[in-house]
Amino acid sequence: MSGYIVLEGGDEFGGKMAEPDRRAVELAGGVDASISIIPTAAAPDHNHRRAGMNGVNWFQHLGATNVKSLPLIDKASANAEEIIAALNQSNLIYLLGGFPHYLGQTLLRSRSWDAMRQAYERGAVLAGSSAGAMVLCQYYFDPQSKKVIEGLGLIPQACVLPHHNVFGKNWATQLTSLLSQAILLGIDEQTGMINDVVAGQKNIWRVYGKGGVTIYRAGSTSVYKTGESFEVSLR
Repeated sequence: MSGYIVLEGGDEFGGKMAEPDRRAVELAGGVDASISIIPTAAAPDHNHRRAGMNGVNWFQHLGATNVKSLPLIDKASANAEEIIAALNQSNLIYLLGGFPHYLGQTLLRSRSWDAMRQAYERGAVLAGSSAGAMVLCQYYFDPQSKKVIEGLGLIPQACVLPHHNVFGKNWATQLTSLLSQAILLGIDEQTGMINDVVAGQKNIWRVYGKGGVTIYRAGSTSVYKTGESFEVSLR
C-alpha cells in the first residue's frame, strides 16, 4: 500500500506550515516516526548543513522525537550505503527547498531515489517544499536555465509553481503554453497539499496552511483554500 505525498509551496519551518507538517507526522505514524530531512537542494550554495538543522529543529518543535538530516548532497552520497540504509528505515522523507535542477539531477537514477520510492510504496510519507515539491512531479521549471525539465515523475503530467503568491504565479503564462497538457499546481508559501482525504483514494488532495493552491488545467483556473479538496491523478 502506497503512502502519502506532501507538496508545499515554500517558506518552510515557520508559521502556518505547521499545519501540513503536523499532518505529515501524523500520517507517518506519530511523533516517534523516523523522519529524514534531505538538504540536497541547499548544497550548491553550501547551505545544506544549516538548512538540514533548521529542518531537524522544526520537526522537533512540532513534537517529533526521531529526526535526522541526511548528508545527501551529491551523486556520490546519493548512492552511499549509509544513506540508503537510513532511507529504508524512514517513515517521513522531507526534501528541502533550494536549487531544483541540482536536486533533480542528483536524485535522478540514484539509489537514494529508488529507496525513497520504495519507502513510499511501503507506506511512508514523501514530502517536498519548494524545490523539493517541484522535482517530485513529471516536470519542473528551472528558473536558472528558464527551461522545463523532466522531474522524478511521482506525480504524472504535473508541474509545481512554488511560492505562488510571491513569484510562482509569474511563471504561469509561460508554463501553460509550454505544458499545455499538464496540470500546474500553484502552491502558496506556508501552504501544503496532501492526498489524505479518502483512505485508499490517493487522487484526492486537501489544502493545509496559510494560503491556497491554484490549479491551472485545460485553460481554466481554480483556487482552493485551507480545508478544501480537489483531484489530481497519480496515474
